[in-house]
Amino acid sequence: MQNRIDRIVKLLDDKKAENIEIIDMQGRDYLSKFVVVATTLAARHGFALLDDLKTELKPAGENFLGVESSDDWTVIDLGDIMIHLMSETYRAKYNIEEFLKELSVKGN
Repeated sequence: MQNRIDRIVKLLDDKKAENIEIIDMQGRDYLSKFVVVATTLAARHGFALLDDLKTELKPAGENFLGVESSDDWTVIDLGDIMIHLMSETYRAKYNIEEFLKELSVKGN
């Protein structure tokens, strides 16, 4: 699992995603074990990151179970890992990291 997350983080970092954060949701009442959140530089950057993730991860055996994408927010469901690629504005507005961290604290 950690190797998969490391590969995702490295790819996002190499492709200039910013403020990459990993949230451990194991043992919590949540639909995935880990959540990766990263900030995109622009809408095109978000779409390019999605393409790069597909190009790199599919041959490595990752299954993209679902993808929801807009100019400001892309959600990628890999089953036990969820990836959120968000514009800086949306990331500040929705503050998903705080929500997930509060959820994980309440689950203890």
